[in-house]
Amino acid sequence: MAGSRAVLRACSLCPWEGDLLLPQAFPSKRQAPPGPTRYQGSQRTDAQGHAAAGPHSPGRPRTAARQHFCAAPTPPVITALQADAVELRRRPAGLEGRLRRCPGLCPRCCQRTWLRCDPAQAHSVSSASSPPPARAAAPATAGAANGPATPGVRAPPARRPGRAGRAGAMGAAEPLRSVLWVKRQRCAVSLEPARALLRWWPSPGPGPDAPGADAFSVPVSEIITVEEADAHKKCHASGQWQKMGQPCAFTVHCVKRARRHRWKWAQVTFWSTDEQLCHLWLQTLRELLERLTSRPKHLLVFINPLGGKGQGKQIYERKVAPLFTLASITTEVIVTERANQAKETLCEVSMDKYDGIVCVGGDGMFSEVLHGLIERTQRSAGVDQNQFCAKLVPSPLRIGIIPAGSTDCVCYSTVGTNDAETSALHIVVGDSLSMDVSSVHHNNVLLRYSVSLLGYGFYGDLIEDSEKKRWMGPARYDFSGLKTFLSHHCYEGTVSFLPAQHTTGSPRDLKPCRSGCLVCRQSRQQLEQEQALRGRQDSEKVEEWHVICGKFLAINATNMSCACPRSPRGLSPAAHLGDGTLDLILIRKCSRFNFLRFLLRHTNQYDQFDFSFVEVYRVKKFQFTSKSLDEEDHALKDRGKQGLGQICCDNPASCRLAPRSSWNCDGEILHSSAIEVRVHCQLIQLFARGIEETPQQEPCS
Repeated sequence: MAGSRAVLRACSLCPWEGDLLLPQAFPSKRQAPPGPTRYQGSQRTDAQGHAAAGPHSPGRPRTAARQHFCAAPTPPVITALQADAVELRRRPAGLEGRLRRCPGLCPRCCQRTWLRCDPAQAHSVSSASSPPPARAAAPATAGAANGPATPGVRAPPARRPGRAGRAGAMGAAEPLRSVLWVKRQRCAVSLEPARALLRWWPSPGPGPDAPGADAFSVPVSEIITVEEADAHKKCHASGQWQKMGQPCAFTVHCVKRARRHRWKWAQVTFWSTDEQLCHLWLQTLRELLERLTSRPKHLLVFINPLGGKGQGKQIYERKVAPLFTLASITTEVIVTERANQAKETLCEVSMDKYDGIVCVGGDGMFSEVLHGLIERTQRSAGVDQNQFCAKLVPSPLRIGIIPAGSTDCVCYSTVGTNDAETSALHIVVGDSLSMDVSSVHHNNVLLRYSVSLLGYGFYGDLIEDSEKKRWMGPARYDFSGLKTFLSHHCYEGTVSFLPAQHTTGSPRDLKPCRSGCLVCRQSRQQLEQEQALRGRQDSEKVEEWHVICGKFLAINATNMSCACPRSPRGLSPAAHLGDGTLDLILIRKCSRFNFLRFLLRHTNQYDQFDFSFVEVYRVKKFQFTSKSLDEEDHALKDRGKQGLGQICCDNPASCRLAPRSSWNCDGEILHSSAIEVRVHCQLIQLFARGIEETPQQEPCS
């Protein structure tokens, strides 16, 4: 009867080793089979030792017998048993001509294995992905041609003609499941190529149980490498291992998530007494890793030995180089000796043999690499960078940032931390993140590119004063910041900007940019559609510019949140990395106390734009022009900027009007106060993923 089935098993992983188990017949394949029945010689009993009816007893339907062999190195010899007038043995040679294989599930140990069934009967275990019919003489388990069946692993189906792209012993959609050991704990391990996920969980029973809350998982994309381990050094001479036999092991080097968006290098070693099983896992995992084409193979590395605390070279050698070696990434390292050396090198050398560029240093080192890469790309494409309306060509190479500077604003805003090991792991796994770049022009001449902060007034005076005190190290920013705050200068000028209509976000919507950001993806699509519907020149004619005049303490334009360890939320918490916009922040003239309240909002969770003197806009372009002052007024205005003591004593509560400030462009000084700024959507790519919303579960080690 097609609605029932009888299964014989002999499994070394089950408690009744050497016995013959036969589940009772059940009417439907959707109904779970009852407990197994045990044969001992000619007497058949159930698990409690009570007598049970045989397969030919009255009331029991006669079915075609199906023989099941659990994967075991040396299954016990099966005694002859008459079922449906067919004598069943371990390898029934007389039935090979009319038997075929189909995948099934062992009713006791719950391992997927192979059943032998009569082709005349309907398959009770089948699916859309079941392998085609094959001769029973073909190997039934992986490695059968070289020896006994592999324990705890399902054998792959027969290879279909023309499918040369299958991954070794496992197809692209065929899961692999085994019982392995992690340290001294027995675990069920599964690999699902369709989901690209490696999972394991404790399984103390005879077979792999279903995964529970204690299950661990690692995406294949976050596996660094897989290598064969030395079992003799790892294995302790305990009685347990002596009973299991000589172990074989392989180690999976992967990413482990820690607190505060940090990634750590973790190793998980899997053990087994079957050498063929370990080689099967090694081969399968390595073939899956070879399919990850986004991972770099050869990198050009620039190291700034003087950035930050002067630890750039030590950080690279201690934390980054071992990971690159482990991932088989070759590097060419250049230790810079002067300013702009990285930019000049990128403009001269051939970049065809490199998969990316890595800079070890602070935001200044990243700015050098950024300018060299963009300049080289535009020169190769024949684009004039000095033209304000020119459409720049994105660079195909990615940039990796190893933080070793004072603030590391770009790294912190794109990864969520300024940890060197985390950034190195993002490079190793081949993450990619597109980011906007703003071009700053003055009188049709390109001044610089900006990716983080473009600040006038307070931040311009701060960076200009701190450059004179580089001998103080990172402490110079604190000293210059205090001095600039007490000076309390404001600047009069005119700001013109073009609001961004294509984006779906807002500077005050409390939706920060995160990994896989929907706002960035939709904004770019909307921007491309907008440019396709109307030409660039026609678009310029209908664009409506907004104009604001007044006296400002600070004018800030941010491409990103500009977060750092001292300001975890940044200057604009809801700024997005790839939406093709800038957040333009205008801080009008106010008292020192109110300005201090505004600055303190950068260090807490309160809305820093919730002040009457603060305005914020999301724009695509903007211009600034400072108000021209008469020569007779210059002496008076300059006296207001002469000394800190005079300001504090004469009129500490007033806001002194100064002639002009400088622009702080990603930590570099621009002395031209009149500028034009335009955003280029997703012009460069980083070895990053964006800040992840919530840390995922950590793998066991």
